[in-house]
Order: sequence, then structure tokens, then C-alpha cells
Amino acid sequence: MTPIASHITAFLRERLPRQRGASQHTCDAYAYAFKLLFEYASARLKVSPSQLALEQIDAPLILDFLEMLESQRGNRPSTRNARLVAIKSFMAYMEYRVPSLLEQCRQIRAIPPKKTTVPLVQHLNRSEVKALLDAPELATLAGLRDRAMLHLCFAAGLRVSELVTLPSASLSLHADPSLRVTGKGRRERTLPLWKETAADLRKWLSVRNAQAGVSELFVNARGLPMTRSGFEFILDKHAAVASARCPSMASKNISPHVLRHSCALMILQATGDLRKVALWLGHADIQTTEMYLRVDPTEKLDALAATIPLTLRPGRFKAPDALIAMLKAS
Repeated sequence: MTPIASHITAFLRERLPRQRGASQHTCDAYAYAFKLLFEYASARLKVSPSQLALEQIDAPLILDFLEMLESQRGNRPSTRNARLVAIKSFMAYMEYRVPSLLEQCRQIRAIPPKKTTVPLVQHLNRSEVKALLDAPELATLAGLRDRAMLHLCFAAGLRVSELVTLPSASLSLHADPSLRVTGKGRRERTLPLWKETAADLRKWLSVRNAQAGVSELFVNARGLPMTRSGFEFILDKHAAVASARCPSMASKNISPHVLRHSCALMILQATGDLRKVALWLGHADIQTTEMYLRVDPTEKLDALAATIPLTLRPGRFKAPDALIAMLKAS
């Protein structure tokens, strides 16, 4: 039996960050996937996670694990597929480290991803965004920070990971305010900022200078860098306040990515250019950006207006006499 502990350690600490140059976010996501897998295998095989062997992690166990993610944890197929990607990557790595397990690894790598339903993206309209940005109390330090965070997240279309790791040095508030963002895949992009967004950031920076000396732009009450969960908590708090003022928000599940979607749709409606939306959001493939076309009805209305409808012969429907219909049915 081949102990798995040393191999998964080498995969997460050597293979991903040093050989493949994976980001910390990718390493964390893969580590969490294996945490779930090993906890499941440990409970099923009645051994401690550190005593698990590679031979025990076979295709049937992986299939049962994926089923558990959906049936017991309530994960969507997209999350299930993400966990499977991590497992397949590890098994591809193990084909060369332990050639005797080649067939087992290939059986696992042959597990297909599950097809997913792609729903329309959730987004906020202009009045709902305004209600959310007006929710923080600007007479307090926390309110200035929250308004600047929410405004920047929406106006720049940032992912939550981009927002909370944003260094102060990436912000330029001179004549033409701009922001330099390092996004997914280490792709950098520079975004111009609205004057209103820059004004909110200046107000925050004027009081942030007294905070602890950290490089991140946004910090929590203890002067430490803002976390993903911290921003989500702040967003939920202000979304509840905004929902009381704007009832249409009450039925929407507002997340950081909803702000990003709202920004994308605003740019699409203003420019009608999908490529500009892709550049703004930092998408590597414009096919990713096409999901916003399914939400925005403008493109469909243009297609409808340009199409000549068929000319059909008009007709009249004559209802049958009730008595005759009853006699026929008898």
C-alpha cells in the first residue's frame, strides 16, 4: 500500500505553486477539495486521513464522493465538477510518481464532468445599485470604508478576491483616476474610475492613513487586511438596509459577484460592445462574456426589429353550437 500523505503534500506545495505556477487561490481551492475527499474516505474506510493509501482512492470511491457532494452537501454540478478537476490533476501527477497505479489513475481521469444548467446571471438595476451605495452611514469611519468598497467593487466590476487583495499602490487618484488590477490568471488590466468613485476612495484614504501599516487598500476594524468573508458580511448588512428602501431587492440574493454582473450589464447597455465588457472584466475568452447577452434584451429587440414577420392568412373561429356539440358527444 502506498501512503497518500507525502504525495498530496508534494502536489500542493511543489507541483502546483512551483512547477505549474498556480496562484494561492488555486492552491487553496485544491486543498479544500482534498480535505473534503479525505474526510469522506476516512469515514467510509474507518481509517484516519493520514493513514489513507493511494490504492484506496479508486474510481468507485471518487464517484460516491461526488454523489455525496450533491446529495448531502447540496453542491451544484458546477461545484462538483470543480472538485473533480482538482482530483484529476492530482491523479495525472501520480501517473508519473507511482507508475504501478497508472490504470487506477486513468480510470479516475476518465470520469466525465456533469452537464450543468446555466441560469441567467443575477444583477441589480440602477435604482437598486443606488440604494445599496446609499446604505452605509457616511458619518462613521466604517461607513466611509464600506461605501468606498461597495462603490469600487461595482464600478470596476471586481471579483471579491481582487477587491480584498487590492494594494493601495495600485490606485492612482491624480488628474485621471485609475486602478491597476491583477486578476485571474495573473492578467493585469488598468481601469479608469468615475469621479464619484474616486471621491469616495479619497474620503476613505483620508482616514485610512491612521490605520495599521498594511499594503492592502481596505482593512477591517482591527487594522488587518479585509477578508472575503468580512466583505460578504458587510455587503449582506447594507443589502438588508437597502432592501427596506428598495423593495425590489428583497427577492434577490445579493453577492459580490452580483455587483460584478451589474457592472457588466451596465457597460453592455451603454456601449453595445461585448469586447469592451470582456476587457473591463478581465475575461481571457470573450465566450465567457456572452452570458450577458442572454440577460440583456437589447440584442433580441434589435434582431426582432430587423426581421420581417411572415404574412399569414387571417381566419375567424366559429364556436360550435352547444346543443349540437352535446348531441355529438352523446
